[in-house]
Amino acid sequence: MTSDHRTGPPSCGNERETLRAFLDYHRATLAMKCEGLTDEELRQQSMPPSTLSLLGLVRHMAEVERAWFRRVFEDNDAPMVWSDEIDFQAAYDASASTRAEAFTAWEAEVANSRRIEGQAQSLDLAGYQPRWGEEVSLRMVMVHVLLEYGRHNGHADFLREGVDGAVGA
Repeated sequence: MTSDHRTGPPSCGNERETLRAFLDYHRATLAMKCEGLTDEELRQQSMPPSTLSLLGLVRHMAEVERAWFRRVFEDNDAPMVWSDEIDFQAAYDASASTRAEAFTAWEAEVANSRRIEGQAQSLDLAGYQPRWGEEVSLRMVMVHVLLEYGRHNGHADFLREGVDGAVGA
């Protein structure tokens, strides 16, 4: 990895500013974990039987952003990026993927999520979560996606260490 260009969340901010900043911090963390790696290194899997890779995580987070922002607040029937069904596991198969393909999709979904959040009058905005069959608030969606990034950035730490260790070996 090169250098850390992330902006940390505010020490004192309102709820919305804090959630937004933490989401952006975690989005930047995932990008930073992938920085400077080739497509082949990004596709490197952790260990059998896991198919988890950094590129798979980027693809998965594109699906998460789409499922929780676009599908909830704009189009309940929007297709997933890499699955004809709502199969989040399909995104993990990055065996034929490239950085350009994965990051283009992920960055587009992040931009869409930011737009939806930015246009919302309040965190109380409700949207319909088709997988759950119920309404959820923007607040809940932001917290949920933040938790997804936190969990998967832990995986990204492990994956990056594996790539860096293999490169240095």
